[in-house]
Parts: sequence; C-alpha cells; structure tokens
Amino acid sequence: MAKITFMGAGSTVFARNVLGDALCSPVLADSEIALYDIDGQRLKESEVIVGAINQGLGGKAKISAYLGVENRKAALKGADFVINAIQVGLYEPCTVIDFEVPKKYGLRQTIADTLGIGGIMRGLRTIPVMADFARDMEEVCPDAWFLNYTNPMSILCGYMQRYTGIKTLGLCHSVQGCSKWLLKDLGMDDKIEGRREMIAGINHMGWLLELKDNSGIDLYPEIKRRAAAKNAEGKHHDMVRYEYISKLGYYCTESSEHNAEYNPWFIKQRYPELISNFNIPLDEYPRRCINQIAAWEKDYENLAATASSKPHKRSTEYASYIMESMITGTPIKIGGNVLNSGGLIQNLPKEACIEIPCMVDNYGVNPCYVGTLPVQLAAMNMTHINVHLVAIEAAITLKKEHVYQAAMLDPLTAATLSLDDICAMVDDLIKEHGNWLPKYK
Repeated sequence: MAKITFMGAGSTVFARNVLGDALCSPVLADSEIALYDIDGQRLKESEVIVGAINQGLGGKAKISAYLGVENRKAALKGADFVINAIQVGLYEPCTVIDFEVPKKYGLRQTIADTLGIGGIMRGLRTIPVMADFARDMEEVCPDAWFLNYTNPMSILCGYMQRYTGIKTLGLCHSVQGCSKWLLKDLGMDDKIEGRREMIAGINHMGWLLELKDNSGIDLYPEIKRRAAAKNAEGKHHDMVRYEYISKLGYYCTESSEHNAEYNPWFIKQRYPELISNFNIPLDEYPRRCINQIAAWEKDYENLAATASSKPHKRSTEYASYIMESMITGTPIKIGGNVLNSGGLIQNLPKEACIEIPCMVDNYGVNPCYVGTLPVQLAAMNMTHINVHLVAIEAAITLKKEHVYQAAMLDPLTAATLSLDDICAMVDDLIKEHGNWLPKYK
C-alpha cells in the first residue's frame, strides 16, 4: 500500500483530479492519502470531495487531513509520493501585487506565474516554503518522489534538483495535449490517431520538434500552411503560437496567453495595436481568479453532491500513471521537468531545468537524450533560463542585487522599462510583499 501526500490540498479541483485518478488505479486504490494545507476551510472541502470519490469507487483508500505547519511532518511521514500544488500568497494579496505594482510602471502582464516579474516574485516567495518541505522530507520520507505541479515550474524544480536531496520531477499538462490540440484546431483530426511526436525544451516553452502521422509523413508543412491562413483570416485564441510557427518554424507547448508575455514582441508600449491584432488578454490571470473565487461556492456544492455517485474518469494527468509505474515496474513515457545533467539538451546549460521525454519504471525517472535544439529555439529557451538561474541565485543568497538582475534579464521587462525603473519596481514589489518574502540584503 502506497502513501500519497498532497501538499496544497486546498486546491480542491486539482486535488480531486489527481487523487481521483489515483483512486481509479487498481494499484493505487487502497493507498493511504494524506491531505495537507494551511487553510482549514479549503482542506475540509477537499477531504469531503476526495472522500466521496473514494466511497464511490469502493472506499478502499484511507484518507486523512493535516492542517497547519505543526502537522506537516505527520502528513509527510512515510510518504512514497508527495504531490505539490501550493500557491504561496494566493490571489490576494500576492497575485494582485504581482500585477498592480508593475502596472504602475507601465509593465503589463497576462498570466505572470512562470516568467516575467510576476513569475520571479512567485518563485521567490515559494522557494522558502519548498525548502521547508525538503527539510521535513529529508527527515521523515527521504526516499519519496516529489511530483511538482506548482509554478514557476523551472525555477522551483531547478532549486529542488540542485539544492536539496529530494528526488524531484516537474509535471505540466501542457505537454501531453499539445499536438492533439493543434491538429484539432487546424481541422486535421484525422491525423491524431497514431501520430508520432517529439517535444523538448523547457516548461511552457517545450518545442514540438517533430510531428508525423501514423505512416511517418511529416505534418509540419501542412500545419504551417493552415496556421498562417488562420492567423490571416481573423482573430482567434492562439495567434501568438501560430506566429511562432511562422517566425521560428515550430509550435510550443503552452498557450498563447502565456507566451505573449515570454518575449518582447507582442506587449509593446509603442505598438498598442499588437494587443488587439494578436488577441492578447492582458490581466487574464486575475480575471480567472476572480471568476473562480466567485463561482467556487456553487461549484463545491455540485462537486460534493455528485462526487460519490458520478464515477471519476481518469484524466491524462501524469501523476497517477507515474506512481503506478514506479510501483509495478511497467514502463511509461512522459514529458518531465528534470535537470540537464549530462547534456541531455546539448546547447542548454547543465544547471537548467529542462522539459524532455522521460521513461519511468520501478527504477525511477530516466530522462532521454535529446541532442541539440535548433539554434533559434535554444536561444528562446535561454532567455528564460537566464532568469531562472539568477532568480534561484537570489533565493539562495538573499541578495537583492540578484532580484534586480533576474528582472533585468526578463525579455518583456527589459524591453519595457529602464534599469532604474526596474530596480525601483523590484523595491516596491518587495515592500508590498512584506512577510511573504524573506529579507533581502
């Protein structure tokens, strides 16, 4: 019987999906599941939902809830797998701060959880909490696998992989749905079954390097033709990534609203028409948060009422399949975020956290050698990796100069603000975050 500890279990919908998947697995259905959070109300809601799913599937699992830092070690003790889905600082106050302070300087964002100044600040306030998790795990479950879903993925996993002894794997659902979604959107549904693909790069900017049909025919020429035509026809929700195909030659894993803020090309003060031309949803993440918070009470009532009677359908999230594979030894292939040790991607640095194909079995996670990315794609990834590495350095040294430097290296921030304004903005962000951040020298 496995023990699965879910950190940030107050993320009820995500906990339901991932743990519901586990409860659907014959190998994991009788697991001991420990739900951990620092929000008592949300923790209780998750306990109700996951408990109801468990009962609907036969009630084989043992589910317990652990509230607060004082109970964290008990939640982790003896765990085989630790799933991480925390959000330090929540929507209020921290996400609001991440958007509103930069806006005063003329810096606009869409999602702000991965790169940009918002991604940097989210990483800096989350790493200290992850460090506490790692220390507890080293004491009470040193052999557990840490499966991270929290953003900014590359910064957090890069820290865990380089500076702790915890076996860490980063997971993001943008990988497994990437090529299928692209083909459906371009009206190429008949090419989905049996397709062959290769995706590699970094989180939220993994590149669809190859896509062939079941006969081995390259689908990219037709994809490029249809993507260009669709962008020319009018506005739609994936215009930025289709422009990537046109200008860089390849599609990438994460959405256009994310990628709009990952470079200096689309959100530009001198070219405000680009926002409309490429259908870029500024302040998208705050809108989502407000809508989700407003709808949650009704959503919770619906989930609680149907969780035991409506069978959970196992999703494509990797976590349950990874845990199943590690227990049974039956190998699976996933897209995972791992350290670039040994030059798995040769033209990215060894310190980088990269997203590549991995084989999983009872020996753990075995990353696959990729080789060399097309030079323009490696260059795009490096604009992110530069920020990742310096942000991690800031978290380790607690030197404010490294926070400044991480922001200076961010493509959108650098294209929008002067060096003096970048430093002033960072100072304001640190002040507004208060105790959500450590003290910087």
